[in-house]
Amino acid sequence: MRFSEILGQDYIKNHLTRSAASGRIAHAQLFVGPEGSGTLAMAIAYAQFILCNNQGAENDGGNEACNLKFDSISHPDLHFIYPTVTTEEVKTKPKSLDFIADWRQFLAQNPYGSLFDWYQVLGVQNKQGEIRVEDAQEILKSLALKSYEGGYKITIVWMADKMNIPASNKLLKLLEEPSDKTLFILICENEEDLIQTIRSRCQVLHFMGLSETVIADALVSRENIDPRKASKIAHQAQGNYNKALQLLQETGEDVVFEKWFVDWVRAAFRAKGNAAAIQDLVAWSEQIAGLGRETQKKFLSYCIDMFRQALLLNYQTTSLVFMEPKIEKFKLENFAPFVNGNNINDIFRELSDAMYHIERNGNAKIVLTDLSIKLTRLIHKK
Repeated sequence: MRFSEILGQDYIKNHLTRSAASGRIAHAQLFVGPEGSGTLAMAIAYAQFILCNNQGAENDGGNEACNLKFDSISHPDLHFIYPTVTTEEVKTKPKSLDFIADWRQFLAQNPYGSLFDWYQVLGVQNKQGEIRVEDAQEILKSLALKSYEGGYKITIVWMADKMNIPASNKLLKLLEEPSDKTLFILICENEEDLIQTIRSRCQVLHFMGLSETVIADALVSRENIDPRKASKIAHQAQGNYNKALQLLQETGEDVVFEKWFVDWVRAAFRAKGNAAAIQDLVAWSEQIAGLGRETQKKFLSYCIDMFRQALLLNYQTTSLVFMEPKIEKFKLENFAPFVNGNNINDIFRELSDAMYHIERNGNAKIVLTDLSIKLTRLIHKK
């Protein structure tokens, strides 16, 4: 992974190359940034810069054999930790090494991929991914060995906030007493989600969402699309290059999420004063309850965004509206008047509470049915 392949984030690229070239490499670093901002891609490029003794923004000129290993993400001194779940092949105590082939394929396809995309690869169904203590134990074994090329040993912990308590404690011990020439790069989307004791031992770098210009230029040069279409997609992507690619290919979860959302609010409108229509809400709740928990949480987050967009449109701040529903006869401007200052706080609270209960293994059908009935009342609130 070359620095030139990473979109934007020039300040961070310069900081990392300068600090590494001068030998000032903090043993524990935390990359914090929103989905699609390039935190994982940057971590891999930084690891390549260090391990291969490369130079400059092109990240080359060093050990050629080492650079070739990075092309297949198979350098023996580079280790990855990421959330996993039990599967048909790995029935107990899953760890990152059990899924390394899938992980390399995932990175090769799109290093800007999201946690939800990775869960789709794993097929999490109704499970929730986490980083377990077995991963920390594997890293401890790896660090006990001499590095393959006599230099640094680097561990990238992707979505570090998914570590369970035993894994966090084990990693904390490693961060407090690091071996010589070891580097930990932790990655998360929200710094506050990581426990304070680990955060306090890391040098933190904050990534910003990508600008519309950067995303549009990348779509034109890499995907060979019309500049006007690229600009429109870049605006809808909201700084997330992964989402821009999904919008371009129409393969993202937003396509099906939009249909579920429209079916839901339409049923909620019909249910006012119509007891028979309540059955439509119950049927909708059963449908969504049959999905995996991660999909349910992602969908509820999408609903929050959709209500927020409707509120912005209702208050005439059209420059901030980026969602454009494609469902027939559903227009955001017609829906917007029903989302206002009198009900948006209650709607947001109910959606957030539903996400909280689903994340903690609440009965999804009961949670979603309760949410649907409450929405029926709130959406008609004047």
